[in-house]
Amino acid sequence: MKRVVDFVVSLCGILALFSIISIVAFLVKIKLGSPVLFKQQRPGKDGIPFYVYKFRTMNSKKDSMGNLLPDHLRLTPFGQFLRKFSLDELPQLFNVLKGDISLVGPRPLLMEYLDLYTPEQAKRHKVRPGITGWAQVNGRNAISWEEKFKLDVWYVENQSFWLDMKILFLTVRKVFKSEGINQNGHVTMEKFRGSADKSM
Repeated sequence: MKRVVDFVVSLCGILALFSIISIVAFLVKIKLGSPVLFKQQRPGKDGIPFYVYKFRTMNSKKDSMGNLLPDHLRLTPFGQFLRKFSLDELPQLFNVLKGDISLVGPRPLLMEYLDLYTPEQAKRHKVRPGITGWAQVNGRNAISWEEKFKLDVWYVENQSFWLDMKILFLTVRKVFKSEGINQNGHVTMEKFRGSADKSM
């Protein structure tokens, strides 16, 4: 049932938002150049990798050694605007349509984190990842990794149709309030380096 809802809603969303998606793609091309999409491999259900798609929010400026500058120096005001209203996430509707992810589920993180999870934290991969999730509506990037993983596991163990509906409703409200976008002191979430308590 969840997969049917994901397919129908993502298809309707793509059709309804096609003009907005096209406009954002055009503006990214003009302001940030090519490629328009940010593509990165992430772990899906059971840790199986897939490619997630987002609109670019950062430029490609490098230092004198040819290394990319830190995130806070590459994130443009235009990119901040896209993130504030989650417009950079729109291409993920195509990921939902393909079945890579769900509308609701734990957010797909980096492949390099897989070996850092405790057995409890790894439960977040028992379901498809999502565009939004229980952790996103309860703090998003403003909470710690440990808190985020606890919320993800709680969702896995308590998921239901009505919980998904509640999360989608709260997500819309969070987007309009622009809450929890950045972690304190960072323009993006600081990298996860493993939990101090390995029994979590």
